[in-house]
Amino acid sequence: MSCKSTKVAPSVDFDHSCSDSVEYLTLNFGPFETVHRWRRLPPCDEFVGARRSKHTVVAYRDAIYVFGGDNGKNMLNDLLRFDVKDCSWCRAFTTGTPPAPRYHHSAVVYGSSMFVFGGYTGDIYSNSNLKNKNDLFEYKFATGQWTEWKVEGSLPVARSAHGATVYSDKLWIFAGYDGNARLNDMWTISLQDREHACWEEIEQSGEIPPSCCNFPVAVCRDKMFVFSGQSGAKITNNLFQFEFKGHMHLMTLRGESLWTRIPTEHLLRGSPPPPQRRYGHTMVAFDRHLYVFGGAADNTLPNELHSYDVDSQTWEVIQPSLDSEMPSGRLFHAAAVIQDAMYIFGGTVDNNVRSGEMYRFQFSCYPKCTLHEDYGKLFENRQFCDVEFILGEREERVLGHIAIVTARCQWLRKKILQARDRQRQEGGEEGAGAGGPRDIPGGTRASGNQPMLEVHIREAEAQPFEVLMQFLYTDKIQYPRRGHVQDVLLIMDVYKLALSFKLSRLEQLCVQYIEASVDLQNVLSVCEQANKLQLDQLKEHCLNFVVKETHFNQVIMTKEFEHLSTPLIVEIVRRKQQPPPRVYSDQPVDIGTSLVQDMKAYLEGGGLDFCDIVLLLDGHPRPAHKAILAARSSYFEAMFRSFMPEDGQVNISIGEMVPSKQAFESMLRYIYYGDVNMPPEDSLYLFAAPYYYGFSNNRLQAYCKQNLEMNVTVENVLQILEAADKTQAWDMKKHCLHIIVHQFIKVSKLPNLRSLSQLLLLDIIESLASHISDKQCAEMGSDI
Repeated sequence: MSCKSTKVAPSVDFDHSCSDSVEYLTLNFGPFETVHRWRRLPPCDEFVGARRSKHTVVAYRDAIYVFGGDNGKNMLNDLLRFDVKDCSWCRAFTTGTPPAPRYHHSAVVYGSSMFVFGGYTGDIYSNSNLKNKNDLFEYKFATGQWTEWKVEGSLPVARSAHGATVYSDKLWIFAGYDGNARLNDMWTISLQDREHACWEEIEQSGEIPPSCCNFPVAVCRDKMFVFSGQSGAKITNNLFQFEFKGHMHLMTLRGESLWTRIPTEHLLRGSPPPPQRRYGHTMVAFDRHLYVFGGAADNTLPNELHSYDVDSQTWEVIQPSLDSEMPSGRLFHAAAVIQDAMYIFGGTVDNNVRSGEMYRFQFSCYPKCTLHEDYGKLFENRQFCDVEFILGEREERVLGHIAIVTARCQWLRKKILQARDRQRQEGGEEGAGAGGPRDIPGGTRASGNQPMLEVHIREAEAQPFEVLMQFLYTDKIQYPRRGHVQDVLLIMDVYKLALSFKLSRLEQLCVQYIEASVDLQNVLSVCEQANKLQLDQLKEHCLNFVVKETHFNQVIMTKEFEHLSTPLIVEIVRRKQQPPPRVYSDQPVDIGTSLVQDMKAYLEGGGLDFCDIVLLLDGHPRPAHKAILAARSSYFEAMFRSFMPEDGQVNISIGEMVPSKQAFESMLRYIYYGDVNMPPEDSLYLFAAPYYYGFSNNRLQAYCKQNLEMNVTVENVLQILEAADKTQAWDMKKHCLHIIVHQFIKVSKLPNLRSLSQLLLLDIIESLASHISDKQCAEMGSDI
């Protein structure tokens, strides 16, 4: 039974210190909402407020506040309130003078106030007095008071369709449209002290986004993110990040840029691309993700929801739950987050119609999977290494772990098997290798009595091989400086190794990086190296780049062109005169297998030849791999580093409790490849496993909790009752007995009932007795 597709787990405190003192499990179940479910909430009634677009919404406590916008005929300046608990609309109480009617303004929350800046105002119906504003208003939620901040000194140019956010007690304004041109300036003002507040223009550096408007901004992990928007006549799908801490001089001292364009070169072919170019969309931040919805994209109004993971720098399209009430595509709507849900209101839908709809989207708030990070740290720390690769003519050495390498690369697997056979032949099963035991620094020596296995690879040099190893452990590579010739040539060497070792996934990553890095300064060097290494695909890309109309004259006037080999000069000239016909292939691109897929296959039998530890579950042996267990569990890491049993056997328990064989296999799947699919009874056994085994976070526990709450059924209630009794999870046992009593006719027909222990059968009888009323007893007695 899958636990990925259903419900949100409540927050779970993760405290390693409590594992020894817990006498029983308290699961603290609460109400659940379906993960990734869209729900249509009551729309705004016309007597409360008009349908609208180009408005703003903000979240304060348990309410959404809607201000301004336009209804298709007039600009608005009313303030509406939606209570998310009661799902009810009303007009918010206001006193004082509100901002003039406007749209494409910005609104943010700071403390117990909403701040509204700028926007476009006037009478759109009569097309008079239309102008952009740079005024700043405060609305106090507690009193309903509107006041305008009169700020002395320099002011941002009046604007609309800009971005705004709050960070470090300040309001930040970026870009927008001033009525004549699009902007990309940035201003900030402190919101702490109204009397002394003044606007300050920020000196920006790095890859500053182009002038733009009609884009959203969101703050996540001390960074402001800007996605897409209209830039001149151009619409893009670029994602930029601004380092707030850089403005505080913490990063500029180290020479780092404030603005960075987030590259997409690392996105593998076949993985979800960024959202298509668009404007008029929304973007909100929740946990480590940015969520992009709607907007106008190439004359369409898409309604899929895109998510960007700030940690892994990957995009995905969120699949809505099966019971979702999906909003239609729209632009110039507005969005805000309350607790673990996003609320979207209004916007312009098909045929230029204004919407008054409110939708709720339920986020998932599981801790992230740390599989890739855990294996990456194993490689970086060089602990528990059992293989040493001796590379190239200089015989440089790189340490690794047989379990990871043999799981990921068949070519290196064969090399390791050959080296192991040689070692056994030369020194016997227990003997040392050809060179005898090596003096290896602490923490890197092969464990047990086995010497470090040496594997010679003549066709690889250390630097590109290190990059390849990084990929094997993490499924990605740390891209060097984009465009720098030496770094591009390094990735070309990695690409050559990927071809030799038949690592399709790494091949694609390298090609994408190199193609994205080729520019006017390095194209000839890359082309020459591609020719030398016989990398035909990259050579073809470089030749096509050179002969482009906009590139050709600049390239042939460079000094590098003068020193190019004659055959390449001839190829370039001929290609310029007569370009080859384009060849289109319908063959799908082989993107290879992922870390998760490879580790799954390894656990399911592919790694049996390389097991070096035996786990004993109630006396039953289960071969496993020390490096993998140590990478994923601090319990095993400490054991293998300090008090490893001499016989290589480890008894498995979770505290005082021995899990079932099925639950133990579920735990191994989680350890090896991050799998969280399991029957509910397994979840009960494994609920405390993250504490006991010291996993990197409580992701497994969060899934266990959700799985138990949502998936206890009549069919599996007896198995879960047994597990609850064994694990002393009294609240779950009570929950199961409640189900059994209320569904006893169905439960009584289950074959598992006869195999229950006498004590559990007595518990069921006692619960039935407590449930049956005196009146029912009297009725039963009269029938006898």
